[in-house]
Amino acid sequence: MTNHILLLGTLALFFSVSLGSDDSPLQDFCVADPNSPALVNGLACKDAKIVQAIDFSFSGLHLAGNTSNVVGSRVTPVTVAQLAGLNTLGISMARIDYAPWGINPPHTHPRASEILTVIEGQLEVGFVTSNPENHLITKVLQKGDVFVFPINLIHFQRNIGYSNAVTIAALSSQNPGVITIANVVFGSKPDIAIDILVKAFKVDKSIVSRLQSTF
Repeated sequence: MTNHILLLGTLALFFSVSLGSDDSPLQDFCVADPNSPALVNGLACKDAKIVQAIDFSFSGLHLAGNTSNVVGSRVTPVTVAQLAGLNTLGISMARIDYAPWGINPPHTHPRASEILTVIEGQLEVGFVTSNPENHLITKVLQKGDVFVFPINLIHFQRNIGYSNAVTIAALSSQNPGVITIANVVFGSKPDIAIDILVKAFKVDKSIVSRLQSTF
């Protein structure tokens, strides 16, 4: 009986791991069809007979993003939303431009790890490990340096130079998603109850109200 229980437990673990992983593509490609009414985990496939080269191409990463904003950075994404041929391939990328002392504020990607390459400039980058350690791992990167941000962990970048900086990020999902911490905490619709944030951040109610009013 014990052996049977162990066998069943092992099989249950095996099937849970198998079902928890993304399936490999079952055809050469599955170009996304955003107009399809089908509801799937991802995007439905366009008919392969009408697929063209443009479905696998994106132009514009040579253009600098407009960093004239509060944080001083601009992300130009190339996910399945911009490049339909990425559908089911499990990859995407982005160009990130930073004004002098601009930041890419603390955020996470719920569905992807990220590998960042510095093309121009000098950046301070870092991520924080999960509770209870909450350990900050940070480094200053120079042109040509590469840094990895593990999936789901809060991370950031800051241009610490006096000229513009540029990076290219590769991500392990066609649709990595982004959760900018300040935006979701203080800018949710509707607002998170003030008393919850007062207790969570250990600050006065007036500070929370002021923060919520800016998002």
